[in-house]
Amino acid sequence: MGELVTVDLSASIATITMDSQHNRNALSEQLLAELHECIDVAEENDARAIVLRHEGPAFCAGADLKERSDGPPDATPFVSVLERLMDTERPTIAAVDGAVRAGGIGLMASCDLVVVNEATTFALTEVRIGVAAAIISVPILRRVPAGKIAAAMLTGEVFDAADARSMGLVTHVSDDVTATVTTLVDGVRAGAPRAVRETKAILNTVPGQSRDDAFAAMAALSNELFAGPDAQIGMQAFREKRRPTWT
Repeated sequence: MGELVTVDLSASIATITMDSQHNRNALSEQLLAELHECIDVAEENDARAIVLRHEGPAFCAGADLKERSDGPPDATPFVSVLERLMDTERPTIAAVDGAVRAGGIGLMASCDLVVVNEATTFALTEVRIGVAAAIISVPILRRVPAGKIAAAMLTGEVFDAADARSMGLVTHVSDDVTATVTTLVDGVRAGAPRAVRETKAILNTVPGQSRDDAFAAMAALSNELFAGPDAQIGMQAFREKRRPTWT
C-alpha cells in the first residue's frame, strides 16, 4: 500500500501529510502507526511547530470501519495520537481543506490551532452506526461547551465551518488554508522558542488551576523569563526596532 503518512521538515516546521485517499484518510492501524512515526520525527528534530494536513477531498473520515468489524477494538493507538498532539511542547496546527467526520473531528480538535476552508463540512456520525463519540469527546469538550455541540453529537447532523467556529471547535475559517497556515507558522517562528513552549503550557494548565495557584506559578514563570537570555535579546531588538534573532 505504501506510505499513508509522510513528514517534511523545512525551516524548522514539521508538516505531516495524511494521504490515504482510498478510504478518505480513515484512522486505520497503518495510518495511526505512521502518524506516531511522523510525530517522532518532528520531536526528534525539535521542530518549532507541527502542521497536520491531508491530500484528497477529506481531511479524515473517522474510524476505519472495515478494520473495526474484522477484529477486536483497540483504541490505544488513537488515544495516544490525540494525547501526543495535545501534549507535545510545540504548537500543532490542523490544516483542513476537506470534509471531516467522526474521529477526524477529534484528530483536528487535538491540535492547538485549526484552520479550515470555509466550504468544509463536519459531522459526528457515531450515533448513526450505534456507537458514541466517546474518545474524541475528550479533546472536543476541552474546547467546546457541551451545550453548543450537543445537537451535533446527539443527532449526527452535518454542520458547516461557520457553526464550527461559532462553537469554538475551529480557530480560523479561510478561503486559502495554506496561506493562513503560513501566516500562523511565521508567527510561531517570530517568537522565542521557549516562550512559545511556555505559552502552550499556560493555555493547557492555567484554566484548571485555582486563582492563587495560578498567580503563584505564573509570577514565578514571569520572573524567570524576564531574567532570562531570550527576554534580553527580545527587548534589545525592540529598542533597536528590528526582529530578534533567537539563540
